[in-house]
Amino acid sequence: MKEKRYSAKFRAVDTLLVVLMLLPILFGIVLYIVFTPESQGIEIAGARIYFTINMPLQPLPITESQVNSWIVIVSVFFLCLYLTHGLSATHPTKRQHIVEWGLEQTKKLVADNMGEFFDNFAPFVAAIMILSAFSSLLTLVGLYPPTSDLNIVGGWALLVFVLITYYKFKCGFVHYLRSFTEPVAFLTPLNVISEFATPISMAFRHYGNILSGSVISVLVAAALQGLSAMIFGRLPGFLGQFPFLQIGIPAVLSVYFDIFSGLLQAFIFAMLTMLYISSGFPEEDYREKLKKKAAKAAKS
Repeated sequence: MKEKRYSAKFRAVDTLLVVLMLLPILFGIVLYIVFTPESQGIEIAGARIYFTINMPLQPLPITESQVNSWIVIVSVFFLCLYLTHGLSATHPTKRQHIVEWGLEQTKKLVADNMGEFFDNFAPFVAAIMILSAFSSLLTLVGLYPPTSDLNIVGGWALLVFVLITYYKFKCGFVHYLRSFTEPVAFLTPLNVISEFATPISMAFRHYGNILSGSVISVLVAAALQGLSAMIFGRLPGFLGQFPFLQIGIPAVLSVYFDIFSGLLQAFIFAMLTMLYISSGFPEEDYREKLKKKAAKAAKS
């Protein structure tokens, strides 16, 4: 059985899945090189517009953020196929152990923060964390991270807001309106503002932290370049033009801003998603509503 699973065909499929996983990233790098004009120095700019599609209401620009988001989605799709290739109950692979461990940890995270009513939310929470983390990690290969675009992160926050509102409506429209008067009626205006501020705060928190990291990294790199030229500029030949101070320090900053901060913001966004949805859901009132409905149905 083990020999059959690791046959030439099995390894060929593995190789194909890895290639298909890397191809979108390579495509993004080539696209970035082709559409990036020659620059004389370090610059800070938003997502580049590749082309525009004429639509009935207004033109639709296709930007780096949209293209790179699809690159992440396609790459993660083939990564999932690779990790789940060759699943077996008798001869599990190392990757299967990794997948099972990740699944168990995600289910535990959802159970601890949302309760047993939301057990089926584990795939959604995992998708949010993976999509956010891989989008931020695109900076490691020189691509524009979609999480640095407010439109992308705002779309995620809007989706979460729809889910929050959906679960708040579980007990009916009247119960939803009554929730704005709690704990006291005169706080209703603040509760209404807080309701609509939720997706805005989620979007700006995620977007601001990722973008600020990118900006700080670029500013420090530019400062080190100028400082290196000031200190070592009088050295003969190419030594005077070599940016000695840019060796090592930008790499350390990249470890923090591109890796640690990106992964941390993905986790925070997922945590806020779980907390906002679970805290907005009136579980006790909903269960009471189901009991009354069941009792009424039994009588009829």
